[in-house]
Amino acid sequence: MTLRISVIGTGYLGATHAAAMAEFGFEVLGLDIDPDKIAMLTAGRVPMYEPGLSELLLKHVAGHEGSTGRLRFTTSAKEAAEFGDVHFICVNTPQRKGEFAADMSYVDTAIDDLAPHLTRPALVVGKSTVPVGSAARLAERLAALAPVGEAAELAWNPEFLREGFAVQDTLRPDRIVVGAQSERAEQLLREVYADPIAAGVPFLVTDYATAELVKAAANSFLATKISFINAMAEVCEAAGADVTLLSTALGHDERIGRKFLNSGLGFGGGCLPKDIRAFMARAGELGADQALTFLREVDSINMRRRSRMVELAREQCGGGFLGRRIAVLGAAFKPNSDDIRDSPALNVAAQIQLQGAQVTVYDPKAVDNARKMFPSLAYADSALEAAEGAHVVLHLTEWAEFRELDPAELGAVVAERRLLDGRNVLDAEVWRAAGWTYRALGRPS
Repeated sequence: MTLRISVIGTGYLGATHAAAMAEFGFEVLGLDIDPDKIAMLTAGRVPMYEPGLSELLLKHVAGHEGSTGRLRFTTSAKEAAEFGDVHFICVNTPQRKGEFAADMSYVDTAIDDLAPHLTRPALVVGKSTVPVGSAARLAERLAALAPVGEAAELAWNPEFLREGFAVQDTLRPDRIVVGAQSERAEQLLREVYADPIAAGVPFLVTDYATAELVKAAANSFLATKISFINAMAEVCEAAGADVTLLSTALGHDERIGRKFLNSGLGFGGGCLPKDIRAFMARAGELGADQALTFLREVDSINMRRRSRMVELAREQCGGGFLGRRIAVLGAAFKPNSDDIRDSPALNVAAQIQLQGAQVTVYDPKAVDNARKMFPSLAYADSALEAAEGAHVVLHLTEWAEFRELDPAELGAVVAERRLLDGRNVLDAEVWRAAGWTYRALGRPS
């Protein structure tokens, strides 16, 4: 009998996972408490921008011409429990208000809502990013609440998705990590992931705690690497060196590698910032807080990049923002996404506006989300419109569209040709040749 799968939580992670499971050939039921989101997904529309996800969804959502019909959505936990053999928990674990620790309320609620309806053996699989030790606690709670008792098993299978590449990362991940306590749980997940396993994707089986730590450790390492090169950018500015050349030289060392050595405005989004903070908080609870004290400096370096960009912009405005117009290119925390959570670009834009400048923001996909979160900023429908009359242009999200801008065309609409490249990806010589003053973090002026 072919397994049937439910996916609890249909946000960025859940919607992508549900569509991918349907692509693998399974009958899938997505569950969410938000009826508007369920209605949107049922209509074949994605509530966020993620390349390739809309097409994959339409390929499988029931009721659409030409679809496989393998994917449906519901707001009923009882229906999901009765439907699925394997239940994936894909809900959010945001940072707790006023604390570093993760808010586990959504995960706890998912277990509490599903478990009382599990009347036959089932496997519940956590994909959410959680503090180490959570799975063991949740496994006990699941068995206590489920009518089938310990026949309702728990496994932990962390996600490693990159926004902008989530579909391919789900269909062909670089590894599959499974924290399981029984051979049955392992075998069920081998069946779920049979397609990528057959394609050679490593399948790693661990205990609960190790599976939970893999995600926390991976994000902490990536954040550390980004902050390291940004710390080097600070030294480069002081010494008159060029951090982009330094990054290239370091990247040729295979022990270091070139990826995530791009100096600039730093990281944001819904994962790295809150995950390293939650990791620090959990280490403190375990009595191992000294092991992660370096992450405080990683976080601090990252936030300093935003302040430094504001300082550079103020310098380019002659020492003050009053009466100055600033164009900000970028609102999403990274390209190929409309996610503005902890966006460095919007953080910089808001700081500059608070100091008296008129700020206009343009982003290819994230303007609508930005307008809801920062309604006091002005928004444009194009880079040219945003730059009209600007005294300084800030490039803060590295969309391909911005790398392809014509310096002469943009220069024709600005008040002054001053460009701050917050992502170190524009060709400085091309912009300078067109009469622009080009500055970037960690590079000579």
